[in-house]
Amino acid sequence: MNIRKSRFDSVCIRSTGSYVPARILTNEEIVGGLPTSAEWVVETLGIRQRRIAEPDECTSDLAARAGLSAIASAGLEPNEIDLIVLATSTPDRKVPSAACMAQKKMGIRNGCPAFDVSAVCSGFLYGITIAGQFIQNGVYDHALVIGADTYSKVTDWSHRNCVFFGDGSGAVVLERDHRENGLFSSILFADGAGMDDFTVFPADPFFTMNGKAVYAKATAVLPECVRQILCVNRLGLDDVTMIIPHQASAHVLKRTAELLNIPYSRMQTNLESYANTAGATVPLLLDQVNRGGSIHANDLLLFAAIGAGWTWGATLYRW
Repeated sequence: MNIRKSRFDSVCIRSTGSYVPARILTNEEIVGGLPTSAEWVVETLGIRQRRIAEPDECTSDLAARAGLSAIASAGLEPNEIDLIVLATSTPDRKVPSAACMAQKKMGIRNGCPAFDVSAVCSGFLYGITIAGQFIQNGVYDHALVIGADTYSKVTDWSHRNCVFFGDGSGAVVLERDHRENGLFSSILFADGAGMDDFTVFPADPFFTMNGKAVYAKATAVLPECVRQILCVNRLGLDDVTMIIPHQASAHVLKRTAELLNIPYSRMQTNLESYANTAGATVPLLLDQVNRGGSIHANDLLLFAAIGAGWTWGATLYRW
């Protein structure tokens, strides 16, 4: 496989933000009548509960709340944002983009470009890689990259697969900063052979998932892309301070840790409280560990994700 690396040493994450819906839905509330149990969901998937959007609460609403949180944390005004990239696979409508709708809801009226990226659970990594190029090249000063999804709206709550997902959003503000020890490197991949293994078919209102295929692909490519990005940057896992992976499931992350020969405890997780929030998992988790004071200057962070398609990738970032 030909590995093409993007590297942006003059791009930094200025701030983070996130938002989750207020409604909490526990395993016990949804497993009645399903061929599973609340205990199995916890033990296998690592999930106890998830947040669920209200019927009138859309992806763009969650995205706007996370975006404004990140903008405020950056000490900026909304109209100082030059670019909006929204990673989502559950947009409010087919047209227009959820990014344009979130732009309006954030009160950004400066005419900055706004567009969606559809790479499912890898979308945020695709989004920061795209935005990073614009910042590195000096085209824009402040890019807002958001990951947001409302999978509750495409979930069949009478099917056992309903336990996997929750709704949420996370965001970062990227800016240009000439850092002496900076590192921002990404590798991205896709393989359309998996197009039917996790999808929403045109005539269906809900997602269809081949769980065995998802697990097999995730546990094959996640550890491999972690090794690849470390290799191309001449680093090892011992150099990494914190791993912030896509929250596919505890089952996937434990196997990934095993294959990387590292303790599962090195994987940051929020599955227990938020489940799999799809494109929001990485930025939501990043904001939580950042606001919790767990990230320090010069820490090396590693993001890794896999999404339907298949899409996958990894990013290294020095704080």
